[in-house]
Amino acid sequence: MNRFSESFSQTLKTIFSDRVALVTLVGAVILYSFFYPAAYRHQVAGQLPLVVVDQDHSPMSRELQRKLTALRAVHVLGVVGSMEQARQLVERGEVEAVLLIPANFQRDILRVEQGGLALFGNGTLLSRAGLSMQGAAQAIRAFAQEAALSQAQFAGLTAGPALQLIERPLFNTALGYGSAIVPGVAALIVQQTLLVGLAVVAATRRERQGKLQVSLPALCGIASAFAMIGMFSLLYFSGFVFWFQDYPRGGNLIGLLLAGALFIASVVSFALFFGSFFRTRERAFQLLTITSLPMFFLSNLSWPVEASPEYLVRIAQLLPSTPGINAMVKLNQMGARLAEVSGELTNMALLTVLYGALAIRRYRRREDQFSQRSPLD
Repeated sequence: MNRFSESFSQTLKTIFSDRVALVTLVGAVILYSFFYPAAYRHQVAGQLPLVVVDQDHSPMSRELQRKLTALRAVHVLGVVGSMEQARQLVERGEVEAVLLIPANFQRDILRVEQGGLALFGNGTLLSRAGLSMQGAAQAIRAFAQEAALSQAQFAGLTAGPALQLIERPLFNTALGYGSAIVPGVAALIVQQTLLVGLAVVAATRRERQGKLQVSLPALCGIASAFAMIGMFSLLYFSGFVFWFQDYPRGGNLIGLLLAGALFIASVVSFALFFGSFFRTRERAFQLLTITSLPMFFLSNLSWPVEASPEYLVRIAQLLPSTPGINAMVKLNQMGARLAEVSGELTNMALLTVLYGALAIRRYRRREDQFSQRSPLD
């Protein structure tokens, strides 16, 4: 127990006396908690450019255009006379969507027939095109309700109240980029700062002493110190940052604490094993920095797992970030029950055992070789 407590306290002392390790483990977490969500400050894109191809030039087509100009989601860039002109604007990237109002649009409606409209989107940026088309569809639905009322009155029928469609998102209540992406990236930030921080400390010891071997109690003390910092970082994101940024949160607190503990344990085990291979501090930054983006995509948060190659799915399960990100999002943002994340919890527990055993094998030494000098001194 003395070796454990001495190693625990000495590890914390080493971290807080090493400027690079402190900035990585603490400063980077605070910096990214404000810097990364800033890119998604405007959660929902607005004023996306749209062009109208008006081939009818009737009062009804102009009324539809007026409804489009009242929307926040789209900005009517102008009215052109042909689809060829609209196509050129799309190819130059000047507009995201095209609304075609065909000839005889008003005549068909006044004859109590179905008026046809065509809405096209730029497939280069699907998210922007989807939002612009969704915004234009709102104006079209409002216009259709008024047209249906006019047709009913023209036919001498008594029109009832118009049916209104109210859309309520189940989880991403703001329908924003930040609410969908940042909670998952937060878990990755915690993992990467732990990986870099521990690798820096391990490489520093190797540069100074040329070896990493420590006793098992001392190794547990080192792991506990880093796990405590990682847990504080995870709770900082889940508790304060998500509240401050007004992201969905607090779905399943008990499950979040359990999954968070398993996630941090698997990350620390992985970091101890992975960090033991670094001989210089700089290598940790060079290698781990370029792996952040691939790790996020391998988690399949932004890409359906069913559309990923099977071998990539299997490889991704060897990374703590894959089950960790999915478990954190499901529990904190979606309010999932523990049974619904049992696969992720089992995955993280197995990774903790696997990388923990590998780390012990990398760091262990015979008991008679142990000295009273701190393993990280």
